Amino acid sequence: MTDALTELATHIETRRPDCVAGWSVDRGELNMTATLSSLKGLVEFLKVDPNCRFSTLVDITGVDYPDRPKRFDVVYHFLSMYQNQRIRLRVAVREEDMVPSITDVHPSANWFEREVFDMFGILFSGHPDLRRILTDYGFRGFPLRKDFPTTGYTEVRYDEVQKRVVYEPVKLVQEYRQFDFMSPWEGADYILPGDEKTDEKAK
Repeated sequence: MTDALTELATHIETRRPDCVAGWSVDRGELNMTATLSSLKGLVEFLKVDPNCRFSTLVDITGVDYPDRPKRFDVVYHFLSMYQNQRIRLRVAVREEDMVPSITDVHPSANWFEREVFDMFGILFSGHPDLRRILTDYGFRGFPLRKDFPTTGYTEVRYDEVQKRVVYEPVKLVQEYRQFDFMSPWEGADYILPGDEKTDEKAK
């Protein structure tokens, strides 16, 4: 499988050197880095080239790296049912960058791109209907960014008195926003079920 993926990557890089910024085969999967300006051309090539035929778009997602100048990776997963192969395509973008929409190449990208916009705030140029898809009207912020507070900004609940859904600011004192990420097994002043056996062995 690794040899076949290496051969595929070499073929793509040879045919479209302007699009491919790098590639690797890790754990039996082909990962390819694309340049933003030629992303759409590469996606079209992957779909129609007889050696590729990646006709199925499985998913589009984002990854947030707040400390990088190019803060986000937009990640595309494609499947070729003809060749029985998969490819993961990755492109790095800045916060202000516009990623070209691939909806006219893969119509299923419509909702995937809307989800990435909703969760990360990444903009897609040429998208036919770029608006939020998972969060509510008037939602503030982008929930999958690393700097989004885990408690959010707004609490939504149904009010029995008013007989409607109401929106209220989250009211949490600052100490509840501090997380030390300590495991319950570290520093706990109680014994979890099953752990008493460890203490008996230590004696």
